[in-house]
Amino acid sequence: MYKQQVIKRIFLSCLLGLLYPFSLLAQQAVDVTAKADTNSIRIGEQIKLQLTATLTPAQFKDANFKVLFPVLPDSLDHFEVVTRTTLDTLVNQDQHVLHQTFTLTSFDSGHWEIPPMRFEVISGANSTADSAVTLPIGIDVNTVAVDTTKAFKPIKAVQAVPWNIWDYWLYIAIGITIALVGIGIWWYLRSKPKKEPVIKTPTVSPYEIACQELKILKEEKLWQQGDIKQYYTRLTDILRTYFEHQFSIAALEQTSEELLQNIKPVTILNQQRDKLRSLLSIADLAKFAKLQPTADEHEDCMRKTEEILEWTKPKANVVNNPGATATGEKQQA
Repeated sequence: MYKQQVIKRIFLSCLLGLLYPFSLLAQQAVDVTAKADTNSIRIGEQIKLQLTATLTPAQFKDANFKVLFPVLPDSLDHFEVVTRTTLDTLVNQDQHVLHQTFTLTSFDSGHWEIPPMRFEVISGANSTADSAVTLPIGIDVNTVAVDTTKAFKPIKAVQAVPWNIWDYWLYIAIGITIALVGIGIWWYLRSKPKKEPVIKTPTVSPYEIACQELKILKEEKLWQQGDIKQYYTRLTDILRTYFEHQFSIAALEQTSEELLQNIKPVTILNQQRDKLRSLLSIADLAKFAKLQPTADEHEDCMRKTEEILEWTKPKANVVNNPGATATGEKQQA
C-alpha cells in the first residue's frame, strides 16, 4: 500500500513537471489580428485596417508584461497611410483588447497584399522578448470601368456655388467693427468741447502795429506796380487784425457782411460803419471779381483805413486794457 502511494506521487510529480512549461507558454500567448474592412476598392478609395491584441486579465495586470504594436511607415508596398489613431483599450468580458486603426489608400491597380504585422511581446522580470505575427491581407485595387463603345461626353460647364451669407461673416464683422469705430470717433469729436481761440495781446498796442504795417504797405507801392489783389488783401488784413486785437472780434474769420454786423455793439467802431462798408466792398470786388479800381479809389481806401484807425485808437490811459475802450465807448453812447 505504501509502495503504491509513493509510485502515484512520483507519477504526479513527473506529469506536473511536463505540463508546467506548456502552462507558462499558454499564459504568455497573445492573440493578435489584423483585419481590413474590405478586400476590394477602387483606385484612391480608403481602407480601414484594424490591429488588435487580446490579453487575459492576468497579462493585463502584470506590470512586466507588455505588447508593442508594429510601427507602420507612411508608405507600404502599393499602399499609403492616410491617418492613424492612438492605441486604445476595450474591455470585452474577461478580456482586454488593445486596438489601433490605420486608414490606407492605394493608387496602383492590381492585387496587392498588406504584409504581416509583427507584435513584440515582452514578459517576465527578465524582460524576455517574443513576437506574434498576423497573416497577410489580400486587397484588390480596381480601376474605373470605361465603356469605349459610347461617345465621349462634353465637359460640363462650371456650376456656381449658391451664395451663403455665412461664407462672408468675417468680412461683415470687420465692416461692422470699422463702422462702429468710425461712429465712436465722430461722436467723440462732436461732443468734445471746442477750445476757444486764445488772442494774444501784443506788447505794442494794436494801433501802433497797424500804423506801422500801413506805412510799409505804402512804401511797397503794390497797386502802382499792378498788384491790385495783393494790395487790397494786405490792406483789409491789417484792418481786420487791428479789430481782432483791439476789440476782441474774430474779424479774420468772418466775411465782410458778418464783420459789419458784429461791430454794432462797439459804438466807436460802429460810427465808422459806412466807411468800413465802402472799403470792404471795393476790396472784395478787387480780390474776387477782378475789379480794377482807379488810382483815386486806391488812395481813398488807404485814407479811409487811416481815418478808421485814428477814430478808434485807444486813449493813452487804456492802451494796456483794450476791453475798457469798448466799454467806455458804449457808456458814451
